[in-house]
Amino acid sequence: MREEMNAATLRQETYLPEGGGEVAEVYDFLKAHEEAGRGRPGPRYFLAGAEPGDQVELPSEVYKVLRQVVEALRQGLAVTVAPLTQTLTTQQAADLLGVSRPTLIKLLDQGRIPFERAGTHRRVLLRDLLAYRTRRRAEQYEALAATSVSLDDEDDLDTALEHLRTARQAIARRRRGEIGS
Repeated sequence: MREEMNAATLRQETYLPEGGGEVAEVYDFLKAHEEAGRGRPGPRYFLAGAEPGDQVELPSEVYKVLRQVVEALRQGLAVTVAPLTQTLTTQQAADLLGVSRPTLIKLLDQGRIPFERAGTHRRVLLRDLLAYRTRRRAEQYEALAATSVSLDDEDDLDTALEHLRTARQAIARRRRGEIGS
């Protein structure tokens, strides 16, 4: 009998790594097929049942999730799957970003994250929130790169410290300009 899953039965679930040999076998299978698919038009992946011909093609999104879960389990990490709606409350959005709700509200009011209004409540589309998170991470990596200094390339420590101070000031000015607008 096929178990039906609907929105009411979906819940956050954490999976612990068990059966290392089985996970390694799935990992090896996925990796080999991924490597074999290079140069071919779009690799296809199937989930097979116990009976011959009992299979279904996995959409690419499902394959990516499976690949990530298997990789984490293979490394001995626990995996949590948490179903989310496509439209989030401000608290859900803040939790996903790891910021406070007031900080999220400031980001919304500054226009850094698009949102919709449902009466007096703000609603954030998940794709907009994920796009903001990607942009923010890119900005953070850029800031890290700007403040990195190779001491071998600098004449002395004072020059390196001056370079860092200048980079931090430029980043702070840019951040104030983005947040203040």
